[in-house]
Amino acid sequence: VPLIYHRFGEPKYPSTNIQMDVFREQIKIINDNNYDYYNLDNFESFFKNPSKEKTILITIDDAFTSFYENAWPYLKEKKIPFILFVSTEPIGKRGYMTWEQIKEIEKEKFAYIGNHSHTHEYLIKFSFSDFKNDINESIRIFNKNLGYNPIFFSYPFGEYSLEQKNFIKKKFNYAFGQHSGVIDSTKDKYELPRFPINENYGKMERFNSIIRYLPLQYKSFEPEDKYVLAKNNPPAVKIKFFNNQKNIKNINCFSNEGDNWGNPNISVNENNVMKISFREKFTFRRGRLNCSLNEGGKWKWFGHQFTIEIPK
Repeated sequence: VPLIYHRFGEPKYPSTNIQMDVFREQIKIINDNNYDYYNLDNFESFFKNPSKEKTILITIDDAFTSFYENAWPYLKEKKIPFILFVSTEPIGKRGYMTWEQIKEIEKEKFAYIGNHSHTHEYLIKFSFSDFKNDINESIRIFNKNLGYNPIFFSYPFGEYSLEQKNFIKKKFNYAFGQHSGVIDSTKDKYELPRFPINENYGKMERFNSIIRYLPLQYKSFEPEDKYVLAKNNPPAVKIKFFNNQKNIKNINCFSNEGDNWGNPNISVNENNVMKISFREKFTFRRGRLNCSLNEGGKWKWFGHQFTIEIPK
């Protein structure tokens, strides 16, 4: 189960902040359940030989100073593995970590640095040439300061087009979005999910549920391009599940088209192919689809995020 955090102990930003007492309690819940953390030294092995045990991945985006001051000492003391995703342009600016602090963290064996672009701009609005320049500039700066470019990437705001994803594939081994879900061997390594944890979505009851979720696996998901243009809004979604996945007709999906959460129209055929017809168009700027299935009292889950074209 992958988790995404941003700020620690900055209550004036509730949509991206978590209080440290809550964070410590969340780590205690993980440890009390004897859940393991991903071995980030050998992340690839998980895709080849999936663990039967529940595995947790902690990721932190943006490298805010509050992470370094509040969460880092605690994670260091406990030696808890994590990935810190860094955008290179804001480094050293007010509210952001410095290269010295990033290097201090990077020295620890359990801590990994990830690339989070150069500008952390709304990259979907960039021309493809400008997008490539942004990513290449971040790689240049990482090489200069750390001596390497990280193998992990996270898309700013979880937004990307298929063209952009295909470029990221050439530069990184893995890429993370900001859609909810559980990592498993069938997931696209360049569209890995993460559950957001913050003051708005950080209640213990929800956290307890999230870390128990199992992956809802599927063979294919259409459309592959999660960038939704005006001409194909809403997108026609088709998901092919594995034949051994039972009770797909009992699946429950929620989506936020029209800026209103509700149930889209679903049909499942005898070949375990599910078609989703959304109630109306998605509004700018992000569309979400979350699906869950209760199987023997255990919840399986996957999510997807669509990036919606800027209105003309």
